[in-house]
This record gives sequence, C-alpha cells and structure tokens, in this order.
Amino acid sequence: MPLHNGDRLTQDEFHRRYQSSPEKVKAELIEGTVYMASPVGLRHGDLHFSFSALLGAYQAASFGTRGSDNATIVLGAQSEPQPDLHLRLTPECGGRSREQRGVLHGPPELVIEIAHSSRAVDLHGKRRDYQRAGVLEYLVLLVEEQQLQTFDFSTQLQPRAHAGGIYRSTAFPGLWIHTAAVLSGDLPRAMRTLNKGIQSPDHAAFVKRLKRAGRQANAGTIRAARK
Repeated sequence: MPLHNGDRLTQDEFHRRYQSSPEKVKAELIEGTVYMASPVGLRHGDLHFSFSALLGAYQAASFGTRGSDNATIVLGAQSEPQPDLHLRLTPECGGRSREQRGVLHGPPELVIEIAHSSRAVDLHGKRRDYQRAGVLEYLVLLVEEQQLQTFDFSTQLQPRAHAGGIYRSTAFPGLWIHTAAVLSGDLPRAMRTLNKGIQSPDHAAFVKRLKRAGRQANAGTIRAARK
C-alpha cells in the first residue's frame, strides 16, 4: 500500500511502506503522521548547498564528527524524519546515534531544516519530535522571513545570534554560522567566519576531548577482543 499525506502510522509500518514504494519521494513520519514533501525550489536548494558546504568543512576539521544530507533517522515508535541536514558525533566519541542496516537510529546532536512550504511542521511537530528524541540543537532557516530560528534543547533556551549576527553552536564548538552571509549567498564570507570558529580555543579543546574519547574507546575494544 502506498504512502499518503496525512496517514497515521507506526514507525515500523511507515518504514515498510516507504521501502516498498516504487517511487522514492521524500516522505517523513512526524508524531505518527505522514508528511509528503513538496518539490524543492531553487532558493531552498541554494541555501541547502551553502549549509552543506559549511558542515562539510567543519567535519573535515573536527575529529569524531559526521554529517549527512537528507538521511532518514529513526527516532521512536512514531517518528522517522528525513531532515535536510544533520551533524552527529560518532559512537566512539560519545554520539548516541547508531547505524543499523544503512539507517541511522537515535538522535544526532544537531539538526538543520530549511523551511519554506514545510514551515509549520518544522517549527512545531518536528521540533517536538527532535526534542523528545534527545537532539541537542535544532536550527530552522526560515526562507520567507530570512532568519535563522534556533533551539538549544540541552538548556531549554532559544538562544539568539551573537554579536555580528554570527550564530555559535553549543553542541559543536567552533561551528560559527554567519546568518546574513548564508542568506545572501555570500559563501566566501560564511566560510571565513566558519574558519575563525574552527581556529578558536573552544574548537581546539572540543577536538582534543573527542580524540581522547576515541582513543579510550579503541583501547577498550582492543582489551575486549583479547579476552
């Protein structure tokens, strides 16, 4: 049976139908309800590309981090979203998400949605699903309003951009996002801002912690294998 917008399903049934669908259109299960994605416009695609570039550069400079684009995530019995972008820690470095048969299970630390036609569900149903599942930080780029809406679930606060219009991630130190540069398509300026974050002491300390955690996890694996 094909998926239909508004269907009420469990995560298992949704996933079964999605996998058996001959046409792999983007479909998500949010709070037990199926949402079928509208066609993506050029503006959405441009902003998505810019954010992808920033997350890719951050991952390249940050041991123990992984990013994905439009990857399905199983979050619970009524939740299987497909966020525009996410950034996560690897299990060895303290991440809580795990890959099972090519699908991510559990919450990534950071989720980003680019909201146009999906604005209502991104700011409400998805936000609640992500918070319940344990996502630490959630960013929604509102295309029409030309602003970045941010949610820091780890502190229950909704932080605003710092001085200069630069958003500094709490889940990933050094991930600095120049909102105006991203919105205007000025990727070189956005990358310069990110590079400043990557060169900050906070980022250096964060990577040091991740490397130490990775070494300890590997040592534990070796000891277990020898027993």
